[in-house]
Amino acid sequence: MLALPPKPDLVLAAPLPADRHPAGVYLARLAPGSRRAMGRALEHLASLASPGSTAEQLPWHQLRYQHTQALRAQLVEGGFAPATVNRHLAALRGVLREAWQLGLLPTDDYHRAVAVKGARGTRLLRGRALDARDLRALFAACNPNRPAGVRDAAMLALLYGCGLRRAEVAGLELADVEADAVAVRVRGKGDRERRVPVPGGARRALSSWLAIRDTSPGSLLRAVRGRAVLPGGMGAQSVFTSLARLARRAGVTALSPHDLRRTYVSDLLDAGADLSTVQRLAGHAMVTTTARYDRRGDAAAERTAELLRVPY
Repeated sequence: MLALPPKPDLVLAAPLPADRHPAGVYLARLAPGSRRAMGRALEHLASLASPGSTAEQLPWHQLRYQHTQALRAQLVEGGFAPATVNRHLAALRGVLREAWQLGLLPTDDYHRAVAVKGARGTRLLRGRALDARDLRALFAACNPNRPAGVRDAAMLALLYGCGLRRAEVAGLELADVEADAVAVRVRGKGDRERRVPVPGGARRALSSWLAIRDTSPGSLLRAVRGRAVLPGGMGAQSVFTSLARLARRAGVTALSPHDLRRTYVSDLLDAGADLSTVQRLAGHAMVTTTARYDRRGDAAAERTAELLRVPY
C-alpha cells in the first residue's frame, strides 16, 4: 500500500497589511452574516493547515494544490457533513482568488490550487418547522400590556409572517415599512433587495408596535427598558436572545430564529404556493435552497401520493 505524502509545511511570516491580506480582503466583500460564517471557516482551515495559527497569520498566498488537497482530505476524514466541507472549500477558493487578484499568487498555481473538488453526499436536514400550537404559544407569551411584549410580537411577525433572517429583522428601518404595514423592504444576502408582503395577523402585530414606537427614523425594532422604548435598535444577537426568552416562557423547545423561516417556507408550500414564488419571497438566489427549507415531512409526501389515481 502506498504511503501518503507528508503534509506540506507552511512558513509563517509577519501578517500582510490589511489592504494586501487575502483573507481580510475576501471577508470585507461579504455580507455581515456570510462574513461571520466564512470567518469561522477560515479560522478552522488555518488551524488545520498550520496548527496554532490563525487566519490572520496563515500565509494563504503560499497555498498550492497539495495544500488544498490535504485540507480537503482532513475535512472529509474529520467526519464533517458535505455541506460543511463545501462551505470551507468555498471560503478557501475565495481567499485564493483574492491572493491571485492581489498579485500574490501566480496564475498557474492559483488555478491548480482551486481545482480541488467539492464533497458529495447529503445529510438529514437540520432544524424543524413549528406546528400551529407552538406558534400560538410564542405569540401568547408576548405581553400586550408591556412595550417589550408588543415589540417581541412584531419580531415574531417578521420572523414567521415574513420569513426573514434574524439579521434582516435587525437591519429593518422604519422607512422600510410601507403604509399601513402592508409590506416591508428587505435587504438580504448579496445586498439584494426584495419586497415582502406582510400577512394579516403579522400586519396587526407590526401595527401595534408602530403605534407605541415614535416616528423618528432608524431601526424598526428598538431596545426596551421597562416601559421606555430606547433609541437604540435590536441587533441580530438581541433577536436571538429575545426569541430564546420567549421560547422558554412559552415552553417551546429546540427553537432557533431560522426555524421560523423554515416554518414560513414549509407552511407556504403546504398551502399550495408555487416554489418559485416562495423562493422570491424568501430571498433565495437558487430554488434548490428554498427546497432545502421544506420541513413538511412524510405527511405532505403522503398527501401528494394520494393525488395519483391507480386504476385497480
